[in-house]
Amino acid sequence: MAESVNERHRVKLIHGGDIYSAREQLSRRENAPDILDFSANINPLGLPEGVKQAIIKSMDNYNAYPDPLCRELIYNLSRFERVPAHWLRCGNGAADLIYRLVYAQKPKKAMVLAPTFAEYEEALNTVSCQVVHYELQAGNAFRLDENFLEVLPQVSGLDMLFLCNPNNPTGQLIPREIIVEILQCCRALGILCVIDECFNDFLEEPQKYSAKEYLQEYDNLFILRAFTKIYAMAGIRLGHCISSNEKLLEDLTKAGQPWSVSIVAQIAGIQAMQEKDYIIRTKALLYEERAYLVRSLGDLGINVIASIANYIFIRWPFNTPKPLHEMLFAKGILIRNCDNYYGLSLGYYRICIRKHEDNAALIAALKSLAVQ
Repeated sequence: MAESVNERHRVKLIHGGDIYSAREQLSRRENAPDILDFSANINPLGLPEGVKQAIIKSMDNYNAYPDPLCRELIYNLSRFERVPAHWLRCGNGAADLIYRLVYAQKPKKAMVLAPTFAEYEEALNTVSCQVVHYELQAGNAFRLDENFLEVLPQVSGLDMLFLCNPNNPTGQLIPREIIVEILQCCRALGILCVIDECFNDFLEEPQKYSAKEYLQEYDNLFILRAFTKIYAMAGIRLGHCISSNEKLLEDLTKAGQPWSVSIVAQIAGIQAMQEKDYIIRTKALLYEERAYLVRSLGDLGINVIASIANYIFIRWPFNTPKPLHEMLFAKGILIRNCDNYYGLSLGYYRICIRKHEDNAALIAALKSLAVQ
């Protein structure tokens, strides 16, 4: 049998949503099941219809280079985010902006939570930055609490701190009062505080937990946002960052190629911001389906650690012949195995929230495995 592309190049894949490897593996089997992907935290409603139509109507423009300054997009973003336009920059998803920031700043020493989104550390490694992990504790449901404020000043030489709010994969939120104290501490110590809010829009009260209101006071604050998750635009790629530090943003702009945001992405982003009914329907669906999943998982004796955004963080409590993700994969269901997150071991999983028929199929599959 011919070896796969991943096997040939020994690619290390560290994220959810890898339906391509799944298809490759399942294609080797007769009567392979269809893939049901619970591993990527994407809006279950899919790409908004208005965005689809805007993309189709603009197809005659695709022969031109995109605007490298994203002027129309940023004009609309400024009104949408209620921040000055010169505080904004756009990129090819939030990951692009993470790498640009790290390339521009070249930090010598940075801190990340453990567990958290792996791309922070991956980006820091590209500039040979020393990475310090602050390990969140299972006994505290992986929450970031006041203890962090005692540790942070004791770590000498920090240039940069990455926080994710709500955190990925744990789904836990950082209280606003702790965010303020962290920003104060970072400013006193000369640390750039990066707060990833890519899942913030899924919260019932997004503004309650966003750090945007502190941008004017703290020029050491850098916020990451994305259209990828909330508008189901993972394949289009669009993210943006917000900071009142204009020198930092200028350096970030110079750290990447000029056409990272395609015409398609810019048009999609402009239209997405007008899809208010879509957001209302999204939150209604998530509220109902989150409650269903949490209740159903609990009935099966599965420990739900957190379920705040559009994903649920769980611990598989049963002794089974194979790990949970492998048994579900045999049924064509992908979930995010979290044992490759720093600070987690086998048995922790992240499950996104999908439409009811999909969620019911997952629960039925879990029920069949839990009673084995």
